[in-house]
Amino acid sequence: MGRTTIHDIAKELNTTAATVSRALNDHPSISAAMKEIVRKTAHQLNYQQNRIASSLRSGKTFVIGVVIPSADISFFGSVIHGIEMVAKTHGYNVILFQTNERYEDEVQGIQTLLQSNVDGIIASITKETSNFDHFLEVKRRGIPLILFDRATDELGVSTVVIDDYKGAFMATEHLLQQGYTRIAHIAGPSHIKIFHERLRGYVDALAAHHIKIDEDLITYGKVSIESGRTCTQQLLQLQKNRPDAIFAVEDFTALGAMEAIKESQWNRPGQIGLVGFANEAFSAYITPSLTTIDQQTALMGQEAAKLLMDQQQAEQHHEKSPQKIVLEPLLIQRQSSMRRQTKQKTAS
Repeated sequence: MGRTTIHDIAKELNTTAATVSRALNDHPSISAAMKEIVRKTAHQLNYQQNRIASSLRSGKTFVIGVVIPSADISFFGSVIHGIEMVAKTHGYNVILFQTNERYEDEVQGIQTLLQSNVDGIIASITKETSNFDHFLEVKRRGIPLILFDRATDELGVSTVVIDDYKGAFMATEHLLQQGYTRIAHIAGPSHIKIFHERLRGYVDALAAHHIKIDEDLITYGKVSIESGRTCTQQLLQLQKNRPDAIFAVEDFTALGAMEAIKESQWNRPGQIGLVGFANEAFSAYITPSLTTIDQQTALMGQEAAKLLMDQQQAEQHHEKSPQKIVLEPLLIQRQSSMRRQTKQKTAS
């Protein structure tokens, strides 16, 4: 038997090759029911789509690029999983580029994806990024661009983020409800919007409970385990108003804070409360388990991919008004913050 073609599928379904081609390429003029019938028939006939020929005809590569700061962080792995779930259902493959939190690598990654003629890009910016010229080049070429998590309003593109302000407010208020009163915050680089919003949520939560802001209890770290450890050591050395709880800007910083607390003289359950942000995979398995804010990462990836697919199907996607999807944060209560005897939520 020879190679199955779209003509064979069309003959089997008593339709035209053009209809089959449009269905396989997810054309909006074809109904969802017809697309499903064509895909099932193509699978039954062992049809293998010629991507090169399809790309030449349509001007599309059916590949999207994803740029992330680090593949070592489970947060980004979960987002990628969500992206791939949606991309595959639309017939797209994913190319991943890791920047290792370096601006130069981010620029190189965008250039590489543009040279690969990807049909769209989904990205989360690095901690170093303050110049967005490389992303503006993506827009200039009319290629759909979606930002997630670490986003900026400067580019005027669609974004998917968590409500960082609300998450930080929830985290701080949870510590207050547990009876902690001197709550410190290990912040991140203030030029990154998500970290600025988490600081703002912390400040407003204290103000809402009529607690005066103590600048000595706010320290700025580099978003890492070592930074969390160093910042916590500095906080615990305060002679006056030493903190009895810490809200860390993210979970790796919180892990470093926990190590510093364990090494200190205040290493007793409930003496110093701790909350992180991100619900990294390790947070449920360390001792004590880490209270944190879940960011609905898989959903974040799915929503980012859906936005990109919507722009792909739009006639003039580069002129489409940018959309902003804001996901709800979820407080995951675990041992590290529990002082009062309250019913804990499950961490799974």
